[in-house]
Amino acid sequence: MSLLVVGLSHRSAPVSLLERASLSADGQDKLLQDTVAAEPATEAAVLATCNRIELYADVDKFHAGVAELSTLLAQHSGVGLEELTPYLYVHYEDRAVHHLFSVACGLDSMVVGEGQILGQIKNSLARAQDLHTAGRLLNDLFQQALRVGKRAHSETGIDRAGQSLVTFGLQQLSAGADVQAWARGKKALVIGAGSMSSLAAATLARVGVGEIVIANRTWDRAERLVQILTEDDDTDVLARAVPMDAVPLELTRADVAVSCTGATGLVLTAETVTAAVEGRTGTPVTVARAAEGGHGSGRTAVRTDVRETPLPPVGTTGADENCPLDLAAAEPGFSLMGESAVAGMDAATLEQHGAWVGGGASLLERSRELGGGAADRRESARAEADPETDAELITALAATVASAGRVPEHRRPEPVAAAPRPEPALFVLDLAMPRDVDAAVHRLAGVRLVDIESLAEASADAPMAADVDQVRRIVSDEVAAFGAALRAAHITPTVVALRTMAADVVSSEIARLEGRLPGLDDKHRAEITQTVRRVVDKLLHAPTVRVKQLAAEPGGAGYADALRTLFDLDPETVASVSRADRDSDDSEKHDDSEKHSKNRGPA
Repeated sequence: MSLLVVGLSHRSAPVSLLERASLSADGQDKLLQDTVAAEPATEAAVLATCNRIELYADVDKFHAGVAELSTLLAQHSGVGLEELTPYLYVHYEDRAVHHLFSVACGLDSMVVGEGQILGQIKNSLARAQDLHTAGRLLNDLFQQALRVGKRAHSETGIDRAGQSLVTFGLQQLSAGADVQAWARGKKALVIGAGSMSSLAAATLARVGVGEIVIANRTWDRAERLVQILTEDDDTDVLARAVPMDAVPLELTRADVAVSCTGATGLVLTAETVTAAVEGRTGTPVTVARAAEGGHGSGRTAVRTDVRETPLPPVGTTGADENCPLDLAAAEPGFSLMGESAVAGMDAATLEQHGAWVGGGASLLERSRELGGGAADRRESARAEADPETDAELITALAATVASAGRVPEHRRPEPVAAAPRPEPALFVLDLAMPRDVDAAVHRLAGVRLVDIESLAEASADAPMAADVDQVRRIVSDEVAAFGAALRAAHITPTVVALRTMAADVVSSEIARLEGRLPGLDDKHRAEITQTVRRVVDKLLHAPTVRVKQLAAEPGGAGYADALRTLFDLDPETVASVSRADRDSDDSEKHDDSEKHSKNRGPA
């Protein structure tokens, strides 16, 4: 096996580059044809989705194959090789198999577990079959990838988050409501006409929005997408195209806006969205304020008071002995020696607390020491005798604080009452990376924004860790089994050639025997021939079975060479067997392609 994959995806490249490198259907066909025409490659398949562009090939030279496939991707995508190269990844042999199987299971998707990729892999295989660029290796590989993906979805719960990125985003926008019920009759604005935006428009049409407006810098692409939407027999959505400068106006009419343009700057600023919502509702848009923030909730934490910064609780170990406060009822974060601890006490308790803080001296005694005269002492005596003079105790406390210095306190942050957010007048889904929509839109009341960051957070919260681990084990097992079968198949032509040589030897020796014994009757001739063939078969059975087992193990490719050397097999005989197998595969593949074309119906 010399399987090589060169590609780029959302994990290796920004969405802006993926948009620029995206391939049309004709572009994919031309890339496949040029790949198999290149010297290192004998088979080729392209997997092109909204989040990845990958070129698979069976090559005879690794380094030459990497250079050729990278150059072809750059030429056909229109992105310069120097610009493209830093974002390309390369997988070879078993690692390439592991990569495709992981992709088929949704492990490499932006939303883990999404099942849309299986249809895209199936379409890639069908395209390669139609163009006759997929031989035995890629046919077996892609068909097995489809089986592995289906197994992962049937045996695990990986598809609990198994939607396309757009569907997952719409679920977040609907805040748990049924997406079709939420979307029914809404007007949608889709900004961009690339692969991701096209998927968004198709998904919106499928869930039942009433109207879709496509805005794009290239008018022809917007018109083409509108044509696709209106000609789809499965939907009856109204669609029209507008130029990009019409976005602010269309935003005032839209209920849902989806943006994925690949632009380097912001497409929708907070000011643009604010103006659109105000134009739609006729009321000013306020900035939502909440004590806690999060992208998923559309809230943000805005700290405007230093008291909102939590301070660590004061340690009270060893300091609470004889304290008049009910420590069990005291909330953590309060200082037992600060103002907040004594607020609201009656006079007697305040006096006790002051004595505890002063190490035995009461507040009144300390006030006398700090300048109180005879009149003060008389007033103090009256205060001690008269519980209605609480105000004078507070005055004494204030005098003590002014003289002795303020005792530092840790004040618990006061809760900020957050006004409830109004129901959103505009739902915004930002699928671009880097972002198309200003993150400040999260704070606008009347707007619900879901972007890549909040989608990642929502996906990470899904309880899928065990399912992901189980799928990874499935992938590892399937990769090992596929590699073993491929290595075993690699030695099959050599084994067939060995048995063919042995049969030729038997026939030659039987012919010599007939020459020496011309009077041998048919019964004895047949018995002798059968005996010789049984002897040869028994001698070859154990080594051929064993060599297949050994060849199926990692590093077993050399056993075919050893077998050819030990039995002095003619390389041309082995090659002829391989060619015969390929011809048989091509015939079967042609039959499958005809069936596939019939099943697909008219184009």
